[in-house]
Amino acid sequence: MDTNPVLMNKLSMDSDIPLYSQLVSIIKRNITAGTLTAGALLPSESELCRTFDVSRSTVRQAIGELESEGLVVRKQGRGTFVAEPKMRRRTENVYSFTSEINSMGMTPSSTILEFKVMDPPPDIVSMLELESNHTQIYRFSRIRNVNGEPLILETSFYPVYIYTKLTRELLETHSFYSLLYEQGIVPYSAVDSYEAVILGRREAELLGTRPGNSAFSVQRRTRTESGTVYEFTQSLIRADRVTLDVYLHKDGVSFARNVDK
Repeated sequence: MDTNPVLMNKLSMDSDIPLYSQLVSIIKRNITAGTLTAGALLPSESELCRTFDVSRSTVRQAIGELESEGLVVRKQGRGTFVAEPKMRRRTENVYSFTSEINSMGMTPSSTILEFKVMDPPPDIVSMLELESNHTQIYRFSRIRNVNGEPLILETSFYPVYIYTKLTRELLETHSFYSLLYEQGIVPYSAVDSYEAVILGRREAELLGTRPGNSAFSVQRRTRTESGTVYEFTQSLIRADRVTLDVYLHKDGVSFARNVDK
């Protein structure tokens, strides 16, 4: 049996790039180069752990990021496969900050400002389509940095039941999307609402810019394939560092965010 091309690569243990991110890059390169075609089976978790001498959580974080980008799909009891191009287009607007910034050749990081477990106020009950305000939620606020510079002030809301063991410490060291992937929770669709706003003093200070500068105010709701809303985020994005490109094509409309280096 031929060796899977992914297993013919190596990770750099001396690099500043996280091991899971290196593994993501290896698999992406093989997909782009055509050595892994649509429908190709990826090595199993145990094979990846053994070949690259990494933990199972590292492998799951990498696969979770690839799945959030729509590049691979899991099939219960069969393994993980390279996604068909149509499926990749379907999920291209599902947003993962880490994967988006990595794909631009820049370094993402986050600074947690607040983390709490709480009863949801009425507006969040509505946004998350919860049955009542007795369903507890996580609320956490982060500064999303690119190459060490603040770009996004983001406040996120998730029902606690989707991942009951989340802590501030875990959030500081892991991509939450990869943790959700381990629970079988995968983003299927998301709706973003953009609005142009002017930054106040507090927001400008946190984002390292001047009060009165412009920003994009973005609200997002993300659903699973079954239609369940599991994420609501409110973000302020520095407009002096981000541009939006809108693409019109026969299959519909898509857009991309570009970040100034």
